Amino acid sequence: MTLARALELAAAADGRAYPKPTVGAVVVRDGEVVGEGATEAGGRHGEIVALDAAGERARGATLYVTMEPCAHHGTTPPCVDRILAAGVARVVMGSRDPNPEAAGGLERLAAAGVDVEVVDSASARRQNEAWRVWVSQRRPFVIYKAAVTLDGRMVVPGERWVTGEESRRRVHELRASVDAVAVGMGTVRADDPRLDVRGVETRHGQPRRLAFGRGPLPADSGLELRSGGLGEELAALAREGVQSLLLEGGPTLAQAFFEADLVDKLLLFVAPVLAGGEGPAFPPRLRSSRRLHHLQVEPVGEDVLLQAYVHEP
Repeated sequence: MTLARALELAAAADGRAYPKPTVGAVVVRDGEVVGEGATEAGGRHGEIVALDAAGERARGATLYVTMEPCAHHGTTPPCVDRILAAGVARVVMGSRDPNPEAAGGLERLAAAGVDVEVVDSASARRQNEAWRVWVSQRRPFVIYKAAVTLDGRMVVPGERWVTGEESRRRVHELRASVDAVAVGMGTVRADDPRLDVRGVETRHGQPRRLAFGRGPLPADSGLELRSGGLGEELAALAREGVQSLLLEGGPTLAQAFFEADLVDKLLLFVAPVLAGGEGPAFPPRLRSSRRLHHLQVEPVGEDVLLQAYVHEP
């Protein structure tokens, strides 16, 4: 399926167009790929890259694209205009555009006589999951991460770490992929965390480092204190350009975000340890159940990483 190739192109260019979404596109005529590409950094959208490569061979062709072509004039002209000018006969889209300012490409193409199809691929939606929440809900995409033992404890008596070195490196990779990292004030007082990226390359420099709750912060913590309501603080962060937020706090912070229905994705690093005794635990006590989606299980060294979505991407 040629949409799969468009998804591959977008995945290979992941983050290149940040803060814009990355889109992959493939032009096919008479069963042959005649053009392909992905969104450029500060430049052409994926559809335009593919159409430029196809040239006149785009006339009468099928365009496979991971997201609905834009219908508005932003930093570049509408992709829909170029698709119509190129004479493309059919457009297959992996997902709709959630941006209310740019949506409408499907309707414009259909009104002009282009055959359109929306596959509504979860894989396509996940490729730009943070941007999609940020642009449609005006808040960051929130990931909650925790390291736990098999009996759900978040600490192991007498041990500094719950999980192994491979999992800890993976957490630094996660920090490098997001715009901000946060804990609650309980974690600040107990651990004085740095929350910075160490040992891996960062995509856009160090993430912002936040603490939710009532201060004061330690004088040398380097964290930003966010003391308002969670909803208003997330809205403020979104206005400041924060598209993705990684939470690393304990059960109190987890409960607050889950009860406010503000967690989009859950990552649990599970260590082959039984901690026993008492102590902070995950999951927190919730007033109602949560059905998770798209569960994935991955070994990370001696640990296991469980990934699932709280909200469908």
